[in-house]
Amino acid sequence: MLAKIFRKFKGFGRLGYDIAIDLGTKNTLVFVNNKGLIINEPSVVAINNKTTEILEIGHDAKKMLGKTPAHIQVIKPLVDGVISDFEITEKMLKHFINKVHGDNFSFMPRPRVIIGIPLDITEVEKKAVEDAAKSAGARKVYLVEEVMASALGAGLPVDSPRANMVVDIGGGTTDISVISLSGVVSWKSLRFAGNELDNNIIDYIRDNFNVLIGEQLAERIKVNLASVIPFNEEREMEIRGKDLTTGLPTAIVISDSQVREAIKKTIIKIVENIKLTLEETPPELVADIYEHGLYLSGGGALLYGLDTLVAKATKIPVMIVDDPLTAMVRGAGSLFAKEDLLKKVSSIF
Repeated sequence: MLAKIFRKFKGFGRLGYDIAIDLGTKNTLVFVNNKGLIINEPSVVAINNKTTEILEIGHDAKKMLGKTPAHIQVIKPLVDGVISDFEITEKMLKHFINKVHGDNFSFMPRPRVIIGIPLDITEVEKKAVEDAAKSAGARKVYLVEEVMASALGAGLPVDSPRANMVVDIGGGTTDISVISLSGVVSWKSLRFAGNELDNNIIDYIRDNFNVLIGEQLAERIKVNLASVIPFNEEREMEIRGKDLTTGLPTAIVISDSQVREAIKKTIIKIVENIKLTLEETPPELVADIYEHGLYLSGGGALLYGLDTLVAKATKIPVMIVDDPLTAMVRGAGSLFAKEDLLKKVSSIF
């Protein structure tokens, strides 16, 4: 019995687990020190407007998008990588922190928490993240730039004088950075990423087929058909939406070539900003990047052919990090075992 209890509490401090959080526009991921990735759920909350009661959080709340009666509101509390609804974000974080500690005897967990932040976040936005985390139960909050955490998740030597170029394409932001000596030397942060691709698809289908679809269907189309170069075989998908002429349900078939056309402008903007970041990077660091390559992380890294397109445009090798969706939160979580590096790369509250 004692051995079982010891195993249960391994990695658990007096005040709770050490937790790393990827507080994303689309999804929130939670990594627990010594336990690994525990939570990967949509950053979505359903609330009853009459009672202000939280009804659902995460997967169950996402299922309610676009399907609720007037008194139920489904909220995405993060927009473009930053908090847009403080109170809802706080409740969502508290829910996830309590969920992590649900298998132990901690009455009120007070964990140390590392949270990833976009590169161009303002001091006011930083304070909002800190306050939300502390209100949700964190006793100490470390804010780490997402690209730095992604580089650590990819196993790159961020504290060496060697340049490491990381492009993190998430749901709301695309962060492009050159890292050296535990700091970001040159960078660009774009307030568009995976969500923008979804919007591109919605707009294309509306403009070309006169059919309106929802964002969940647009995301499924992106996952199944989106690419920046042709697949080995053409892909098609039957989709259903609302005919804007009649107002009635209708079905159409869309192909991967049409989806490529839909997202082309956004992809071009991302590639052009990668090239601009390279142009602004000191020549010694560019030489390192040419030798060691550029790393793609985040959900956008899984877009078929993106690595090939970026390599062709920049004339440098491009690699997709292992498990790009979780690279940031895994890298952040690894910092608990590297206290000196954690102090160098984080803002501590």
